[in-house]
Amino acid sequence: MSAWTTPHRERRRRREPHPVWDFLFTYYSHRPALLERWDPGAGVVLADGGEFLDRPGYVRVPGGGVAFDPAAAPERLRTTAGFVHRLLTATRSRPPRLGCFGLHEWAMVYRTDRPRHGATVPLRLGPEGTDDVVESMRIGCTHYDAYRFFTGPAAPRNTLTPTRETQVELEQPGCLHATMDLYKWAYKLAPAVPSELVADCFELAADVRELDMRASPYDLADHGFSPVRIETPEGRADYARAQSAFAGRAAPLRDRLIDVAGTLLDP
Repeated sequence: MSAWTTPHRERRRRREPHPVWDFLFTYYSHRPALLERWDPGAGVVLADGGEFLDRPGYVRVPGGGVAFDPAAAPERLRTTAGFVHRLLTATRSRPPRLGCFGLHEWAMVYRTDRPRHGATVPLRLGPEGTDDVVESMRIGCTHYDAYRFFTGPAAPRNTLTPTRETQVELEQPGCLHATMDLYKWAYKLAPAVPSELVADCFELAADVRELDMRASPYDLADHGFSPVRIETPEGRADYARAQSAFAGRAAPLRDRLIDVAGTLLDP
């Protein structure tokens, strides 16, 4: 994971914000050092693993090896596993919805003079052009943790009113943020999750984040990103195709996380 963590640390030392990649290390709270740390996951016995015994859930097993034992996991981890299992199982049961076109990012800057990245990144269409796009299209955001950042004037324009309480009822596999959040659920289930799965979820989140911001109202040309112009029919078609492909990549990772959560719930 050093290909991601090293540039992030270098940017921090230079106090150089990045409008695309910082999100993976700030919105998501997993520290780079933990992202780099290896855990084998449940079901793997380490012959020489004494140094793992200070990590939660690791025990000595017959024969002298060390392994993560779901039965020894702390209660907080089992509580988290219960929520993750409910959420991801519910998400998996629904068809992907591919008609949002990334308008959540536009709704976050609608009719405001303080865009979230406004100090460093301009709006591609300017404030008025951005507002015109929001007003010309239907917003159907299902993800609470995107919706909660909508501006006051934008929130009533959404066809839904997501809340934390309705998260399990609303999340669906076409949502880019639900796909990125697989990384969050992977590290929150650590150390039961093998580090390779955490890394796979992180790398998918990074790819999704790129689309998320390319389809946003920001002009990221100076950072090397071309726009997905969702204000045009061609741009919306490109977005929906990429969204569908990401949903396909996310499905097996979601299945694996559901299995890990189930192991913690039924050790």
